[in-house]
Amino acid sequence: MAKTIESSGTGVRGDVSLLSGQDLHLFNEGRHYRAYNKLGAHLTDAGEERGVCFSVWAPNAREVSVIGSFNRWDPQTHRLEARGNSGVWEGFVPGVTKGALYKFHIVSRHNGYVGDKADPFGLLHEKPPRTASVVWDLEYDWADDAWISQRKEKNSLQAPMAIYEVHLGSWMRVPEDHNRSLSYRELAPRLADYVTRMGFTHVQMLPVMEHPFYGSWGYQTTGYFAPTARYGEPQDFMYLVDFLHQHGIGVILDWVPSHFPSDGHGLAYFDGTHLFEHSDSRQGFHPDWKTLIFNYGRNEVRSFLLSSAMFWLEKYHADGLRVDAVASMLYLDYSRKEGEWLPNQYGGRENLEAIEFLRQFNREAYGEHPGIQTIAEESTAWPMVSRPIYVGGLGFGLKWDMGWMHDTLKYFANDPIHRRFHHNQLTFRMLYGFTENFVLPLSHDEVVHGKGSLIGKMPGDEWQKFANLRLLFGYMYAQPGKKMLFMGDEFGQVSEWAHDASLEWHVLQYPMHRGLQSWVEQLNRLYRKYPELHEMDNEPGGFEWIDCNDSLSSTISLLRKGKATGNIVVVCNFTPVPRVGYRLGVPTGGFWRELLNSDAAEYGGSGMGNMGGVQAEAQPSHGRSYSLSLTLPPLSALYLKAE
Repeated sequence: MAKTIESSGTGVRGDVSLLSGQDLHLFNEGRHYRAYNKLGAHLTDAGEERGVCFSVWAPNAREVSVIGSFNRWDPQTHRLEARGNSGVWEGFVPGVTKGALYKFHIVSRHNGYVGDKADPFGLLHEKPPRTASVVWDLEYDWADDAWISQRKEKNSLQAPMAIYEVHLGSWMRVPEDHNRSLSYRELAPRLADYVTRMGFTHVQMLPVMEHPFYGSWGYQTTGYFAPTARYGEPQDFMYLVDFLHQHGIGVILDWVPSHFPSDGHGLAYFDGTHLFEHSDSRQGFHPDWKTLIFNYGRNEVRSFLLSSAMFWLEKYHADGLRVDAVASMLYLDYSRKEGEWLPNQYGGRENLEAIEFLRQFNREAYGEHPGIQTIAEESTAWPMVSRPIYVGGLGFGLKWDMGWMHDTLKYFANDPIHRRFHHNQLTFRMLYGFTENFVLPLSHDEVVHGKGSLIGKMPGDEWQKFANLRLLFGYMYAQPGKKMLFMGDEFGQVSEWAHDASLEWHVLQYPMHRGLQSWVEQLNRLYRKYPELHEMDNEPGGFEWIDCNDSLSSTISLLRKGKATGNIVVVCNFTPVPRVGYRLGVPTGGFWRELLNSDAAEYGGSGMGNMGGVQAEAQPSHGRSYSLSLTLPPLSALYLKAE
């Protein structure tokens, strides 16, 4: 330990420091990627004394003290000392133990500002609405070595990725106990069992980082280094991740470096200046969410955010980070009118500092943890989001295909009689389908804010609604790209998602809901079993249309191809009209077995099909020497493979 601070005579020992000169130099340069090991509150031994080393970045403060349950929240008792010109204040307080509550009391050099702030690097905070930070440690005996050793293969772009998106507070509740949410430890066996049974490969969690407003679902983060205390302590969240890993399930965490809320105890106006955010509202205020935007041009802000990313990958063994609202970071004029934004130094609308930050994030994340994936929620046509930095890309592993999601849901909203006029909404995607490494997302965003549930978006009577939703999922799993479903979609939740209630698990008493759930389970199993459906997701050679132009019948047919495993044919009929004797060209002769049929009775369908398979005939069709005469059930997806 460096001994670099003079004694202050205020109850703080000044001869104990965790921060070396190199730490401060790297932090001030924007290149300290593990600042969480040094800044914040750390239980420390100093000779025979045990206590806590506190430190905080507040360069515009005149005075900083640590207040808490150990000093009756008195700002005069434990004043911290400035570390040169670094902007960091530090001090060791003996006798403070794990579980102690604390904040930083900041007296600014500007405007007479005085504020009590939660620790930006806090490992745990009080359960909201309380706002103090909690002295804690991250000691935990992990048991997921087997998973970590193979996760590079499990997260590979050639591997099947069927992601189950979950909001931990509302996936399942305990109605007999005041409708409370499950704790992290209660969730672990239930979630692992369900995800395993359903055949999903990964769980993606809406932000678990501490957030004061529950209704933000975690997207308005104040604790960038702390899982929310609503469901337990840090070790409890580690247990959840560990348990999922031990059951072969990957864990992706939502991460929000794009904006943060203006709550008084948080990062906003931290030391009496706009420290973490831009001072000019044209750069620092987000008009959509009424939140503040990070100043990516400030070195220490980059150190803070990059340390947060590495923290979740290293301390909590996350297998991936899904970065929220990337488009809002890339464009200076995002959601702004003329005159409401400032151009960059070249007069353009690109946020050059954010671009460099995202590249730095991906460079470090993959450099240190090559087995993970980073996923961009990016809703524009920004080029090369998921392409390497060395060719000019942003360096993400995957990108959400928002265009596919919007086009597909628009198409399905049409009455089938009108779908022939919107056929291009099904096929347009393949004009750009291999420009990025895509995830096909049917996320929480599609079932909130008055949009209704996914089953509610489907036209027709109840039978047709369920047939349409089975067809949507069947079409989705046939498309190149990784898959993602939000919780409840897989069994046809009737109501729009509500964050303060449990999913409608009771609907599974009804056959149509159980049938839909069974269909998703079988799609996941097929997708994982057959390399044709996943190993060339991001290569043009893995996909081929058979017929994408049959708008009159509202059908599409395609081939998914493996590197050495033949072909799978997928045919979708987007009308409630059965089509008997539908001629389809196929690449080879022989018997084509029907692997899956969304109209099977076990899924709630009418039971129409092809009696297990069809013999190919030497009759040319669609430019191929062989063809099948198929029965296409109403509103159905068929998967076939040559034996």
